[in-house]
Amino acid sequence: LYRYRRNRPVVSPGEDPGILYIQVNGSRIEAEQNSSGHQVLLVMNDITRLKRLESIRRDFVANVSHELKSPITSIQGFVETLESGALQDPEKAGRFLGIIAKQAARLNSITDDLLSLSRVEQTGTEGIAFARTRLTDVVSHAVSEYASKAEKLSIALLVSVPEDLEADLNAPLMEQALMNLIDNALKYGRGGLEVRISAGAEDSAGNKDAAAGGKEIRISVRDFGEGIPKASLPRIFERFYTVDKSRSKELGGTGLGLALVKHIMIAHGGSVSVESEQGAGSTFTLHLPAGRKDA
Repeated sequence: LYRYRRNRPVVSPGEDPGILYIQVNGSRIEAEQNSSGHQVLLVMNDITRLKRLESIRRDFVANVSHELKSPITSIQGFVETLESGALQDPEKAGRFLGIIAKQAARLNSITDDLLSLSRVEQTGTEGIAFARTRLTDVVSHAVSEYASKAEKLSIALLVSVPEDLEADLNAPLMEQALMNLIDNALKYGRGGLEVRISAGAEDSAGNKDAAAGGKEIRISVRDFGEGIPKASLPRIFERFYTVDKSRSKELGGTGLGLALVKHIMIAHGGSVSVESEQGAGSTFTLHLPAGRKDA
């Protein structure tokens, strides 16, 4: 296996312009009776992308192991403390059991998100059923799931979706994507303010089109929280990436929610984008094609 610095420009999107990995296989070709010398056949394969995928897999396994080990270690530690005598102290026992329950819930959330992400990635568009669906139904269901939480946080959920706006989508998956965005907006929003959920059909330039015949349908979730640092925006949809790890764990985040949103949108032939300003909040937008070719 050889590697060297390449001088050519990047060709594939996201391709690393640094190291190029080449796998070389050689075989000697026996010369004919009356000829002198030998010939050698060399076959060279560019395995740079394969090496990159191996690196991503290693990082993913390391992150999963770390994220799963943290709550397990916490649960094990407090169980041992209870067994060693703390169980006899009602005050300590109640507090420790509360921590164990919180860590068990976090472990369950990580597992659920990993399974959901795996299903979406493996299924792709082939195994997903799409149907013409009113966006008001999808948004209303997602919002209703967080109405109680928003009320406790004194955050108003404001919805603006045209009644006649429709799209070809998988309702459960789209609701999951929206719920993940609303959940984040509530976690990182500010009490006493609001979260705005809106949708509309727009062309590629962002010009609004009241009819669903626009180039794409956009569903936005806007919060007025602290915002996301500019340096973190390019990585915000990576698995296990969190802007503030300590705060994310405190709020019950797994670091997988936005990665799941990204892959749900890819499965729909769409995408997700984010705009954010520190101190002013963030806007996450789901981009859906207005019509599917296979619809």
